[in-house]
Amino acid sequence: MKWLLFSILTLALVGCENPFAPKLATQQTAPSSFISNQSTIDGVFQNFIYAYTFKDTTVYSKLIAPNFTFTYMDYSRGVSVSWGRDDEMRSTSAMFKYVNRLILNWNNILSLTEDSLQATVTRGFTLTVAFNPADIEEVDGKAYFEMERASSSAPWQITLWKDESNF
Repeated sequence: MKWLLFSILTLALVGCENPFAPKLATQQTAPSSFISNQSTIDGVFQNFIYAYTFKDTTVYSKLIAPNFTFTYMDYSRGVSVSWGRDDEMRSTSAMFKYVNRLILNWNNILSLTEDSLQATVTRGFTLTVAFNPADIEEVDGKAYFEMERASSSAPWQITLWKDESNF
């Protein structure tokens, strides 16, 4: 009888789970499961968010085409400024290195034109940049993108990013 009682008690204790101390997952979710294959325009924007959130230059570099150009208006000097892929990767890498946290949210798509190999997208964004806990900047803006791909099954890449924000 003691053996039966001990067995039942043991099974009851082993079978119980504490909801405040759940078991560890048996299968780890790989970060790559959050990365899109960029076969859709939405996949490009998802990867953009991933790259900024995790400060991942490898993912970011796959978004940027070899013939990439970034353009913005420097209102203090009254001139348009542009640079290519190498400068974009350098500046983004530095930003990833020196900021504490980035939160990128893509807002409404204002315009979208797409065929099987080329696309243009204009959409709003909100970017929160935390340099440190006491120095946090939030920017609302608008960006125009041109994207292309080699075939209808190839990933989209950004060829032109024009920041159309007014700051």
